[in-house]
Amino acid sequence: MRHWPVFDLRLTTPRLELRIPSYDDLDELAERALEGVHEPERTPFGVPWTDAPAAELPGNVVRYHLGVIAGWRAEEWCCNFAVVHEGRVIGIQDVKGVDFAITREVHTGSWLGRAHQGRGLGTEMRAAVLHLAFAGLGALTAVSSAFLDNPASLGVSRKLGYRQNGLSVHSIRGQRAQQQQLRLDAADFTAPVPVEIHGLKPCLPHFGLG
Repeated sequence: MRHWPVFDLRLTTPRLELRIPSYDDLDELAERALEGVHEPERTPFGVPWTDAPAAELPGNVVRYHLGVIAGWRAEEWCCNFAVVHEGRVIGIQDVKGVDFAITREVHTGSWLGRAHQGRGLGTEMRAAVLHLAFAGLGALTAVSSAFLDNPASLGVSRKLGYRQNGLSVHSIRGQRAQQQQLRLDAADFTAPVPVEIHGLKPCLPHFGLG
């Protein structure tokens, strides 16, 4: 897209393609959310968005992601990539920056449909956006977080070289919950899979670069 080249930005790994979601991708993403993202008795999210009634959840998912695109600014951006595996949208991997041209720091977050968990895809998709951040955008640090009862996310961070960076305390579903903060320096990251970046150069001004 000539006037919004971010729509053409893609990341590819041996098993995945990450792209800014189309309308059709958002429909599929809403279906994955309906199928389930986590066990119902717990939530891995600081905002428990999956608690919405089934009749409301799909529309909430679509509106949220359209809002992310609409709210993009060079000073505060978020790449909410749809994750595609074997032709199906299976989840979301985001990478975001605030005053990135100065801070050179990104934050990542993600979710996968339950049917696609436990196969190493979470590691592969986060590795893809970290490669974009460090090799493509020149980030110096990346931060992430996960609640202590989310060992899968903490395991991905451990595999990719993050270091613990303190705890924060939150109220989730009316209960006290501790969240592990994590930090990764560019020098400590090596992508565990090959990652290719497609269409980045015309997007750089939209990241506050170039």
